[in-house]
Amino acid sequence: MRLPEERRALLDSARRAVLATTRADGSPRLVPCAYAVTESDAGLVVYSALDEKPKSVADPRDLGRVQDIAKRPRASVLVDRWSEDWSQLAWLRLDGRAKLIEPGERGGEHAQAVALLRRRYAQYRDQRLENRPVLRLEVSRVVGWTAASAHEREP
Repeated sequence: MRLPEERRALLDSARRAVLATTRADGSPRLVPCAYAVTESDAGLVVYSALDEKPKSVADPRDLGRVQDIAKRPRASVLVDRWSEDWSQLAWLRLDGRAKLIEPGERGGEHAQAVALLRRRYAQYRDQRLENRPVLRLEVSRVVGWTAASAHEREP
């Protein structure tokens, strides 16, 4: 899946996203997250680190979002651009199946994810992400909206 240039630009320029998972009772769990994206012929993948910022649990595998994904892997990531000038508004939702990838996972995907995240966020350069799991969302559907394209469609 290749994204149109406008959608890729939004993904590249946004500094945070919101990860949506589903709790056991069916209610949504929304968590702001840092992320990195890779595109290939095989598809679009979003990575988010379970970084060293203080957490409610000692082991990141015990986080609610991780437990949600283990039981109900369907998840979404929402990226948006806000502006007081509403002609600049845009959002992009990436839906797919999420899973946890562990350090040293075969194929080097974990190392690739860590490299992408460190390249995008200077704060990660001093964190030991290579020792921590990373969330992986394999994107199956992309939905988005921009004020500019909405105006283009108006008669």
